[in-house]
Amino acid sequence: MAVFKVKFTKTKRDKLAQILWILNWVSVATGVILFSLGLFLKIEIKKRSEVMAKGEINSVPNMLISVGVIACIINFLGGKICYDCSDTTKFSRWRLVMLPYIVCTFCFTFCILVGALMCYTMRNELEESLYLGLRDAIKFYKDTDIPGRCFLKKTIDLLQIGFQCCGNNGFRDWFEIQWISVRYLNMASKEVLDRLKSNVDGKFLVDGVPFSCCNPNSPRPCIQYHLTNNTAHYNYDFLMEELNIWIKGCRQALLDYYTDIMRSIGLTVLIIWLFEISVLIGVRYLQTAMKNVLLLGDPECESDGWLLENSFVETAKYNFSIIKNLGKANQISTVSEMNDPNMDVQTANYGPDNVQSKSSPTAS
Repeated sequence: MAVFKVKFTKTKRDKLAQILWILNWVSVATGVILFSLGLFLKIEIKKRSEVMAKGEINSVPNMLISVGVIACIINFLGGKICYDCSDTTKFSRWRLVMLPYIVCTFCFTFCILVGALMCYTMRNELEESLYLGLRDAIKFYKDTDIPGRCFLKKTIDLLQIGFQCCGNNGFRDWFEIQWISVRYLNMASKEVLDRLKSNVDGKFLVDGVPFSCCNPNSPRPCIQYHLTNNTAHYNYDFLMEELNIWIKGCRQALLDYYTDIMRSIGLTVLIIWLFEISVLIGVRYLQTAMKNVLLLGDPECESDGWLLENSFVETAKYNFSIIKNLGKANQISTVSEMNDPNMDVQTANYGPDNVQSKSSPTAS
């Protein structure tokens, strides 16, 4: 029994074909949107690639770009098919193409759904990439005279100012690394030498942060050195007073920024997926209705359209049996070759020297 069977008149079939022709062109536009969203996300990731570790974070934009290009091609072809379906004569040349087209379109819409879900599941990979990338970038903050790293100081400063953040997880990250280059340390100073000797790794560690961590909204001049020393500043209590530097870490700030972008993109892609599914359902009804018209042989008659010719269970069993038989085909061919009774049978060699002589009758 057919699933969701609908009866179509000639007028309804023509209207359905016209509507689907328009919707397929709208779907071409949605393909351009998918491509644009993927390109936008790729550019946004590229902007901060200096503070991101290499990983699979580009898989989502690459997926959206690929799906967008495929959407334009598939829906352009679908528009041509639906336009010709208003004429029975023109439909006959697409008759064998439409079912494979519907199957390919179904797989394509599944890829759109995967792309939407990837936008929501990318957070963990992005967080790890930001953590590792920011950790290394902050570590090389002082290397302004080393090729390949000289740009990182500017990158980190602009990042902390733009996103109102400080450090990787927070401002205390700057306490654990030497972020002041040796070029700018007075090695003749006893205080500097004592600080270098007091550290096991010989690093110049201070309880201070770069200027880009300062919060300009604070009424007090920025305190960026001796942050944990209450006696170093007048009327200052490190534990009680609100610091005039950014508290949020840059990893969290960037993660929130990209999460908001990906949620918006994921919602848009999900809406496009629902739209593509509705177009696919319409094309399936049109294909089955026109197929039945050809079987009936009367272009003006009513015809039935459906989503599935049989029930879901019967369709699943039928497809499973096809896959199962395809798997058995190779086994049968192999076994038949192994058990062929004509294999390895010795044949007589009747050459010119081995021709059997016929016995001739003897005269009595």
